Amino acid sequence: MSPDLLPPVAPDVTAGLVEALSPRLRKRLDAGIAKVATRPVTREGDTVRIAVDDDTDLELHAPGGSVTSADAIRCGCLLAPDCLHRAAAASAAPIAEDTENTGTGTGTGTGTPDDTAAAPSGSAPADGSGTTADGTAHDGIAPTGPPSAGNPTVGASGNSPDGAFGSAPAAPDGDTSVTAHGRTRTPLDAPGGPSRRQGDAVAAPPVPETVPPAQLDAARAVFDAAAAVLEAGTDGSGAVVQAALLRAAHTARLAGLPRIAASAVSVVNGTRAARTADPAHRLAALAEALRTVLGTAHRLPFATGTDLAELRGTVRMPYTPDGSLRLYGLFSEPVLTTTGYAGAVTWTADAEGRLYTVSDVAPGGPGRATGAADRTVRIGDTALTHRELSRAGLAVSGATVSPTGRLGAGAGVRAVRASGAEWTAEPLDRLWTVPVAEQVARALSGGHDLLFLDVTLGGAVRGSTGDDLLAECDGLAVRLATAHDDPALPYRDNLRLLSAVGGARLRVVARLVPGPLPRALLLAAGHPSSPGTRLDLGLDRLQHADLPAAPAPAAAEAPQADEAPLHLLRRRVHQAVSGGRRVLAFPDSGAGDGGRLRSVGLVTAADLLDELRSAAADRSRDAFGRLLPADPGRFARAWLASAVYTDEVERALCAAAWGAPH
Repeated sequence: MSPDLLPPVAPDVTAGLVEALSPRLRKRLDAGIAKVATRPVTREGDTVRIAVDDDTDLELHAPGGSVTSADAIRCGCLLAPDCLHRAAAASAAPIAEDTENTGTGTGTGTGTPDDTAAAPSGSAPADGSGTTADGTAHDGIAPTGPPSAGNPTVGASGNSPDGAFGSAPAAPDGDTSVTAHGRTRTPLDAPGGPSRRQGDAVAAPPVPETVPPAQLDAARAVFDAAAAVLEAGTDGSGAVVQAALLRAAHTARLAGLPRIAASAVSVVNGTRAARTADPAHRLAALAEALRTVLGTAHRLPFATGTDLAELRGTVRMPYTPDGSLRLYGLFSEPVLTTTGYAGAVTWTADAEGRLYTVSDVAPGGPGRATGAADRTVRIGDTALTHRELSRAGLAVSGATVSPTGRLGAGAGVRAVRASGAEWTAEPLDRLWTVPVAEQVARALSGGHDLLFLDVTLGGAVRGSTGDDLLAECDGLAVRLATAHDDPALPYRDNLRLLSAVGGARLRVVARLVPGPLPRALLLAAGHPSSPGTRLDLGLDRLQHADLPAAPAPAAAEAPQADEAPLHLLRRRVHQAVSGGRRVLAFPDSGAGDGGRLRSVGLVTAADLLDELRSAAADRSRDAFGRLLPADPGRFARAWLASAVYTDEVERALCAAAWGAPH
């Protein structure tokens, strides 16, 4: 049985059912989940029925599309309602979004998967109006991804341009607020901005807000629960540990901390993917999710003012009016997340080069990811599909735009088809005229992470996750990698065919991968034998007949990596995520790595590694020589410091590799 066959279950329902189990049944819960996963499932309307055995059925009632109460899960066995089956079914099902609007901050710390192009968890609205396809209200909460490999823009490519939570904070009146990728509104009295009219009220400077006790308690609960996941690692984080984090996430949501709540749910989703050997699981993405939830919960007690608002986040993605827009299609990419969401995101640009997205993401699998490209765009009265929009244009009036550049589809929005533009013609050509170093600097500083490159293709070279395509770009040897590994998407097959046309000069769109070598995920490209034709490499399939007749290229020579051995620290950070504290507690676990780091001048990295190993091995004994419980808080803080340091150094190395200022 695939988890996709079960309706989503609210986090508090799963947590409550697990907490109600007796200690004896809790020990059997993981085995019960594995058993339930093998049983046949049938659906009748809003009811999903699992045949536990020949005489017993387990029913999940989801009238609104998800299970929102424990009473909606009913079992026919003799031990019900205190049986193991109900908790096992809830733990095996996808995690539903908590739709209660409890956000109190002014930031938009979370985005839907199609907002971030890669949100690891949460639900995705079908349009920009904050409603799902069936018209029900949608809170727009979800962390993101990745961009980590495997995230749409995030899930589609595995890379989340805005990090785990995507959105920039919505600014109060008079402050700068982002209305599209690269576009800002100028505040009153700012240099170059409009002057304040005489008689206008001048607001007093806001008093820095402090964190109320309820939010402090909720943040501490999330930190402790996430630290327990790190302590046990994915191998030891069974359903009981996951339920504790889900309970903490629900408490955080009720306390007005939707950003922390969403990040905690993303960790549970990533842990489940790791434990079920989901092919889309990426250890680096789970490590990033853990770093985000621990870091956000750790920073909250010390935050004030706008920093506090950003850490809290908001439940609903804000959309601001943006007048009339004339947009030109760039490309479409499939969205396929590890949390059961799929669809497509189409990128467009206006005449000034600002980027906007149109998305269609909903629960589903690879079939929906590939099929969504041929679904009609839900904006105005247009009959364009995503595939058509990627090559045509759109004229929008009454447009509304989210801080991440996503176009809304409210009742007042009107849109009609318009002519498109070639990548080599204005206004799209200007995207490729921006120096590569400047594009990389923009991505590393929090802007969108798309790179518009003119490259000369080489051959295939061995990469960390498979074969990469080596290309020359402005004198740099750039590795172009597969954006998503799912075999239902043609990314890898297309990259393999492109590696056979060495010497071809192509215009491409890629997504930056931070690292010590220039590397990017290949998303779209010009056709190697048909000038003026574009290829959405996650949707269109190249054939051998499409390739120009040319001799096979010589084997590409991979650039030599003259990099600092930061991987010695990064490897321990990732080992802790998968194996838990005990993996780093072994006496020979990286014993000589600190010396190697110091020998190349990475003294801080060496000190962090030493503290991480010390925190892992710290087990005091009582007066009778018995081991006392480990301190998961110390280990979590040591791990968090190492993860944050590694991330920042990798960003600096990435900027240096591309020649970008940092």
